[in-house]
Amino acid sequence: FADLKRLTDKAANFFYSQGIRKGDMVMLILKRHYEFWISILALHKIGAVVIPATHLLMKKDIVYRNNAAQVKAIVCTDKSEVIDHIDESEPESPSLKCKIVVGEDRPGWVNFTTGVEAASEDWKRPAGKEATKLQDPMLLYFTSGTTGMPKMVMHNYSYALGHIPTAVYWHNVDPIGISNQRV
Repeated sequence: FADLKRLTDKAANFFYSQGIRKGDMVMLILKRHYEFWISILALHKIGAVVIPATHLLMKKDIVYRNNAAQVKAIVCTDKSEVIDHIDESEPESPSLKCKIVVGEDRPGWVNFTTGVEAASEDWKRPAGKEATKLQDPMLLYFTSGTTGMPKMVMHNYSYALGHIPTAVYWHNVDPIGISNQRV
């Protein structure tokens, strides 16, 4: 957990240096890369709204999402054709200000690993108007779009509380811990 805190503090400083602030929409297209977890926690530290997205999006899908949600930044893997679709969508996505690549350097993109490595480990939790509140937006999902264009579904910071009944009644999480469970 100490490593995760250090990496997410560095990533938060990196994202902040790229102009990402509280309330900014940031799309993550990272397949199953571990950088997803570092990015989502770092962006939540800033108060940015994370939009998890599939690597199967085409240009039209990215343009639609960028414009519907006013996406400011995209963090994307270089291990998919989607990165080309993002580049193709850029002229039709006026809100998109920052493209961050996880993987090899690419023209017009900022390298995530290089940026995080260079960033400070000293992250100060935002205060005042920049502090996150329970009712602030945290995650934005796009529905599947099976009956039309995908719809946006916003969740705030109370979203995680909905997982408590799942933990208790589905996963049988015991408040005492695993030491009480039978093998």
